[in-house]
Amino acid sequence: MSDCCIFAGQGAQVPGMGKDFAEADAEAMALFDKANAVLGFDLKKICFEGPAEELTKSNICQPAIFVTSYAAYLALQKARKTDFACAAGLSLGEWGALCVAGVLDFDSTLKVLEARGRFMQEACEATPSGMIAIVGASAEQLKALCEKTGCTVANVNSSAQQVLSGSKDAIAAAAGAAKELGIKRAIPLATAGAFHSPFMAPAREKLAPVLDTVTFSSPKFPVLSNVTGKPHSSDPSVIKATMLEQVTGTTNWAADVETAKSLGCTRFVEFGPGKVLSGLVKKIDAALATCNVADLASLGETVAALG
Repeated sequence: MSDCCIFAGQGAQVPGMGKDFAEADAEAMALFDKANAVLGFDLKKICFEGPAEELTKSNICQPAIFVTSYAAYLALQKARKTDFACAAGLSLGEWGALCVAGVLDFDSTLKVLEARGRFMQEACEATPSGMIAIVGASAEQLKALCEKTGCTVANVNSSAQQVLSGSKDAIAAAAGAAKELGIKRAIPLATAGAFHSPFMAPAREKLAPVLDTVTFSSPKFPVLSNVTGKPHSSDPSVIKATMLEQVTGTTNWAADVETAKSLGCTRFVEFGPGKVLSGLVKKIDAALATCNVADLASLGETVAALG
């Protein structure tokens, strides 16, 4: 059985995340202390204690989920050395996947994600926009909905669930138009704005010079791209360009899972808070095995599952 390691995206954050890893292991605690030093603010305190409102801010949430996910990954490697056939992550989680594959180091990933989160938050505040989850739409219905409202596809989570981005007015129109088109469900999401859409162009522009200050290397094992749904290039400059494109482009999680399957993966191990990605994997293919490492309890269960 080949395994794919997957990394949580924004929205998975929860106060208290990472705390038991840090309290149980000095190296995990050192990771959070290092994050504080790199970022210049007390990320550790916000992860361990909240408040939830602070943890929700993109510039805090993105590095916070990354550090927690990375601590979870190291905790598994300490408990049971595991080689993964490939890695993937949803949106910010893709940066965690790149980090464990040696494309960027821990410090660089932290710096990138703090900047990425800050620039995305600024883009959200500059133009009122939002996102809406569409459940049970055919390809034709989805196309008609986008044409009718001006929304764009932000996330392809599975064949049965997509997320659209658009202006506040476009999102409101999509909720009504979905009903008219006979789409099963349309659920407006509580996001700061229209992620993975043209609304994020200012964030992409500001992030480019930040990426130029960090070193990208070739991945040690395949990392699947949200943008292409295929393994990233071995050329560091191409990886950098693709990760910039990811800010405004559609994240195709369903394609990543199908590619992992084509590489022989039958089990997916999720790192970081929550089990959102594990749930999406099961929706894509119920026959796939999933387990997760979010805390010490789930670490123990995953070590047992891996055998």
